[in-house]
Amino acid sequence: MSRPPAVAVIGPGRASARQEAAAHEIGAGLARAGLLVVTGGLGGVMQAACRGASEAAGQTLCVLPGPDSSAANHWCQVVVPTGLGEARNALVVRAAQAVVAIGGAWGTLSEIALALRGGIPVFGIETWELRPPPGPVGPGGRHGIERVPDPASAVTAVVHHLQEQWFSRGKGASSRPERTARAPTRETSPRYDRMPPRAHGAEAGRRKGGKR
Repeated sequence: MSRPPAVAVIGPGRASARQEAAAHEIGAGLARAGLLVVTGGLGGVMQAACRGASEAAGQTLCVLPGPDSSAANHWCQVVVPTGLGEARNALVVRAAQAVVAIGGAWGTLSEIALALRGGIPVFGIETWELRPPPGPVGPGGRHGIERVPDPASAVTAVVHHLQEQWFSRGKGASSRPERTARAPTRETSPRYDRMPPRAHGAEAGRRKGGKR
């Protein structure tokens, strides 16, 4: 049975209307791309992302800081009450293959750092700006956040990253169509397992030679 990759959407529990709208759109876009949406399960950005994913017939996984599953927002489908407090932030991001950060306070900053430390890419919308000091950042670490201008760009960036992973593991097919440059919509949302980011192998050679 094929399991969809997971993408964590992180951000403040007390979010602005603008942040919640972005989270809702991103949650819906990730769901339409066939991805599992992971959040911290509470309000604000977390709730909006879960609502977007659920309304788009997607799946949500919510990792709660407390021991009570009833604290999860209404749009959580699978709830994991950890009782770990803020330490649950590590579980949220390490359960994912990519992270989207929207706004954020100190908890979001800790999640960003944990993701980057684990080599997990972070795509950010109006979130923290990190400037690591010169020198190595540690084994497997990433140097910073890939900033994206809007929710549609965030979904596209995540999907393209997962496509790279998909094809690097040999799970792609060179006969599949090229990715589109259009922003994802309800009708044209990209899927991580359907559109390779570029032609590979012999197919790439044929295209360079003008054959289709």
